[in-house]
Amino acid sequence: MKKLFIAMAVLASLTACNTAKKSDDSIVTISKTTLQDKIAGGWAGKMIGVTYGAPTEFKAQGKTFEDSIKWKPADIEGAKWQDDIYVQVTLMETMDKYGMDAPAKKYQELFAKAGYMLWHANVQARKNYFDSIFPPQSGHPDYNLHADDLDFQIEADYIGFMCPGMPQTANKMADKVGHIMNYGDGVYGGMFVAALYSEAYLQNDIPSIINKALQSIPAESDYYKNIQDVILLHKQYPNDWRKAWQELENKWGHLNICEAGKPFNIDAKLNGAYIVMGLLYGEGDVDKTMEISTRCGQDSDCNPSNAVAVLGVIKGFSGLPKAYQDAVEQVGDTLFIHTSYSFNTLVKRTAEYAEEIITQNGGKVTDTNVTFTPQQPEAFPMEDAFPKTVLDKRVSINDTDNWKVKGNWKSDENKWAKYSDKSGDEISYTFEGTGVSIEGWWVKDGGKADVYVDGNFKRTIDCYFDYAGQEHRGINIFHVLNLPHGKHTVKLVVKGEKRPESAGCKVAITGAVVYKTAEKNNVNYKFSFQ
Repeated sequence: MKKLFIAMAVLASLTACNTAKKSDDSIVTISKTTLQDKIAGGWAGKMIGVTYGAPTEFKAQGKTFEDSIKWKPADIEGAKWQDDIYVQVTLMETMDKYGMDAPAKKYQELFAKAGYMLWHANVQARKNYFDSIFPPQSGHPDYNLHADDLDFQIEADYIGFMCPGMPQTANKMADKVGHIMNYGDGVYGGMFVAALYSEAYLQNDIPSIINKALQSIPAESDYYKNIQDVILLHKQYPNDWRKAWQELENKWGHLNICEAGKPFNIDAKLNGAYIVMGLLYGEGDVDKTMEISTRCGQDSDCNPSNAVAVLGVIKGFSGLPKAYQDAVEQVGDTLFIHTSYSFNTLVKRTAEYAEEIITQNGGKVTDTNVTFTPQQPEAFPMEDAFPKTVLDKRVSINDTDNWKVKGNWKSDENKWAKYSDKSGDEISYTFEGTGVSIEGWWVKDGGKADVYVDGNFKRTIDCYFDYAGQEHRGINIFHVLNLPHGKHTVKLVVKGEKRPESAGCKVAITGAVVYKTAEKNNVNYKFSFQ
C-alpha cells in the first residue's frame, strides 16, 4: 500500500496540473491523481500540525507560547491518538455503514459508542446520546453549554476534503453533523474550515481563500467578525503577528461561555482566529504557519492542524516538505485508535467520496479526471447560542451564603463537593442574574435528580458517566439561561434512582456559574490604531 501511495505522490509532483484548470468560465477539471494528492496533503497536514502542537496544548492561556517547541517528523506517529482525527474518522465510518445520507442520530450513536475519550462539546453530545437527547437538540445550547466550543471545527476537515469547490454541499453536510455537538459559532467554525479546503482546491492565494470561505457563514456572527478582525490586524501589522495577537486578545480573549472566568479558552471563534493568523503570517510556508498557529496558544495542537491541512490541500502531499512526506509514509498503514482507518485508506476512501459527491452535483468522473462546476458560497442562517450572555461570577459549593441543603449531604475528602444518594435530599442555589450553570460530577456511581427552577419542574438529570474509562468532576450537570433578570432559585432533588449500569445513586455538586445579560462584545471597542 505504501509503495502504491509513493508512486501516486511522485506522479502528482511530475504533473503540471496541481492546481485546478478551468475549461471555461464555470467548469473545472483536475486529474484524479491531483485530487488524491490534495486529499493526501490535507490529511497529512492534519497529522503534521496536530503532533507539532501537541506538547504545547493549553500551556499558553491568554498569552503566547514562547518556550521551545520540541518536535521531530517521527512524532507524526502520535497522530493516531489525536481526537482531531479519530472522531471524524468515526464520522466517515458512519457514512461507510449507513450511507452518505445517514441521519444525524446514527453519526451521534457511532461516536458516542466509540471507545476513545472525548471532551467538552463532544463529551456532552456523547452524554446526551445516552440520556436520549438526540440531534439537533444534542448540540443545542439548551442541552449543551459547550455549543460554541471548537469540537466540530477540528472534525469537519473530511467534509471540505470531499467537496472540492463545493462549499454549498459542504455546508449541508456540516449542518447535519455539526449540530450533533455544536450550535452557532461552534457550527460556523466547522463550516468555515470546510470552506477553506473547498476553496483551496481552486486557488493558492491564501487571503483570497480566507475571504471566500467567510462567505459560507453569516456576516453578523461573532465568528465572522473575529476572522475579519484578524484580516484587519494583519494589514495593520503585516510583519508583527504578536502585536496583532495582543490586539485580538484584548477584544475577544474573554469570550468563552463553558469555562467563563478562566484563562482557558476553547471557544471556536478565538481558536479559529489563530488558524487564520497562522495562514496569513505564515505566507504559505508550512513550518512558519504551524509555528505561529501554535504559539498563539490555547488549543494549540488543533489550530496548527487545521492551518497546515489548508496548505496541504493547496500544495498537495507532493508539495509538502520531503521529511514530512517520509514520516507520514512510514506510518501510512497505522490505524487511528478505535477505527478501521489508516492514513492510506483514509486518502483512498475520501477520494472515492469526493468523486461520488462530484457526480451527485452534476460533475463528471472519468478514468483520469474529475470535472465539476464550482459553487458560489451561501451563508448559513444566523444562530446565536448565547445571545448577550456573559459571566457574572463563579461560586464554590463552600460559599454557604446562597446554598441551602436539606438532608444528609456529605463533603468529599477534598471538600470540593457535596454529595448525596438519599431520595428526597435537596440542595438549592439562589442567585441574581439571567442564567446559571450548576457544576458537579459525572461518575460511575452517579444517580438521578429532579431539577426545579423557581419552583417549576424543568427536567430530570442523570449523573452517571463511565464511558472510555472517563469520569468528570467539576462539569456542567445542569444549566438554564435567558431568564428574566432578577432573583432565581435552582433546586435539585435527589431521586435515589439510577440506570442499571450505574454503581450508585450519587449526586454531587461542586459549585455554580452565574450569568448576566450584557453586550457580548464591547461594540465600541477600538483597536489601538483606530
